[in-house]
Amino acid sequence: MASTVGIPIICNAAVSWEAGKPLVIEKVEVAPPKAMEVRVKIKYTSLCHTDLYFWEAKDQTPLFPRIFGHEAAGIVESVGEGVTELKEGDHVLPVFTGECKECVHCKSEESNMCDLLRINTDRGVMLSDGRSRFTAKGIPINHFLGTSTFSEYTVVHVGSLAKLDPSAPLDKVCILSCGISTGLGATLNVAKPKKGSTVAIFGLGAVGLGAAEGARIAGASRIIGVDFNPNRFEGARKFGINEFLNPKDYDKPIQEVIAEKTNGGVDRSVECTGNVDAMISAFECVHDGWGVAVLVGVPSKDAKFITKPINLLNERTLKGTFFGNYKPRSDLPSVVDMYMRKELELEKFITHRVTFSEINKAFDLMVKGEGLRCIISMDD
Repeated sequence: MASTVGIPIICNAAVSWEAGKPLVIEKVEVAPPKAMEVRVKIKYTSLCHTDLYFWEAKDQTPLFPRIFGHEAAGIVESVGEGVTELKEGDHVLPVFTGECKECVHCKSEESNMCDLLRINTDRGVMLSDGRSRFTAKGIPINHFLGTSTFSEYTVVHVGSLAKLDPSAPLDKVCILSCGISTGLGATLNVAKPKKGSTVAIFGLGAVGLGAAEGARIAGASRIIGVDFNPNRFEGARKFGINEFLNPKDYDKPIQEVIAEKTNGGVDRSVECTGNVDAMISAFECVHDGWGVAVLVGVPSKDAKFITKPINLLNERTLKGTFFGNYKPRSDLPSVVDMYMRKELELEKFITHRVTFSEINKAFDLMVKGEGLRCIISMDD
């Protein structure tokens, strides 16, 4: 890699030229990193629903052309001025949020919402100079979430890169950059179920199953999965879920059903759908006196959460979380270590694999709702 330091790199990238249209593999020029930036050779990336949402560009301001992708793992090719924590050859996870280590949030033990590098879906340029590091056909190409991992090389702010144990398999740990860690951390870091507790998980997609995996690791004795899609139930068993409820099967609110089945309510619940009715159910199904509900899913901006104040006064706790309360640089290496110690099982989240040239197949699978995570190998 040393021969490319300081000069532009020409490589392949999957460019989204228009909303909802198939990505096109193009030759792009990737500029060298500037101050506090790192250029990374992406080895493996995966598709997250957030990529799909902004690719479809429904109910939002479109920003195209763009290079999507934010769940990935790669190797540092070169670093810009001021970067001291990383060097050429280091293995890293690019992350859609960041940790500058200087703002009040980064200095707080309780927050991971970095002022400088907090998620920004509308920004298509780098922070340092307001310009893109990608060019294709003479046109600047917008970045996505500061990561843009659907490119063989990308440029990322150093604060959005987590350094990895070099022995960790990149084709597995790449999925820890977003959804799986979000669900896992929501349970382990925020809900914090005790061994032997009862936990309800609302929504059994990848994030919800990450939350279930957290409950399994914590030693929950009873994990209840709630979802409208019964086809998800059988596959969810391998994540520790041992009971399943479909709200459509009952003529009463699902929170009442859960309370009846658990002698007053579950100890913890984690909501992973973004549906406000599911959020309310997740809160109202926890036991009074000690129950904790954690909201993970992102609702529509106009949604309103309505519940009776007595539910709070009776000592139920409602919490929200962002990226499972993980600080990317400080905490993600320990999540990778959990996998290396065989406490966290990542293989069961990976249901499909495709080559980079087949990236549109990954989008097709997600549109059809098939599988959990599709790994895209950048080395065709």
